[in-house]
Amino acid sequence: MSATTTPLQTIGVLGAGRVGTAVARQALTTGYEVKIATAKPAAEIELIVEIVTPGAQAVDAAEAATADLVILAVPLHKYRTLDPGLLAGKAVIDVMNYWAPTDGEIDDFEHDPRTSSEIIQEFLVGARLVKSLNHIGYHELEEDCQPAGAADRRALALAGEHDDSKALVAGFIDRLGYDPVDAGPLAAGRAYQPGTEIFNGSHTAPVLHALLAAAPAPAFH
Repeated sequence: MSATTTPLQTIGVLGAGRVGTAVARQALTTGYEVKIATAKPAAEIELIVEIVTPGAQAVDAAEAATADLVILAVPLHKYRTLDPGLLAGKAVIDVMNYWAPTDGEIDDFEHDPRTSSEIIQEFLVGARLVKSLNHIGYHELEEDCQPAGAADRRALALAGEHDDSKALVAGFIDRLGYDPVDAGPLAAGRAYQPGTEIFNGSHTAPVLHALLAAAPAPAFH
């Protein structure tokens, strides 16, 4: 997928862990306005946001959800603490992963044949979920970026059910310094979950296209 010009200006980040703050910092360096929220009141996270993501604004979740694009970066086991109503109709990037060997087994994901993002999408009814930014290390996100057209520019996959939201996310990925590659529907995100070749490596767009093409077709549930 090629990046498209969009009016995207503000990024809301739900979660202030390593991944969420890395996305926030990279977004800030490329000129976005960034709002960060956690389960705590904004006043309680102002200092940490100022230190870890200087230039971002600490807000409550409701305000972060008003951004043009929302980054979902809460601990996966806490996904049910999210308010689906806040994200209805919003373009949302799911950067979370289910990785039992590291995080322990979670019944919702361990005993469901769907991908973690499909389960999150069902819970966040009305959200326009796109799975991406989950297969690059938080430190790499700020180190591997390159200008558009660089021969060895790293590519990142995205998957979702809504073309308009995927176009918005593609533009965001491109501006962060990576080539966006459309993997297909949300179920196609299985091809870059933890343990896959895509997840474990850094790939250019042609290589990523080939790996996605070689992945098993998404199952339909």
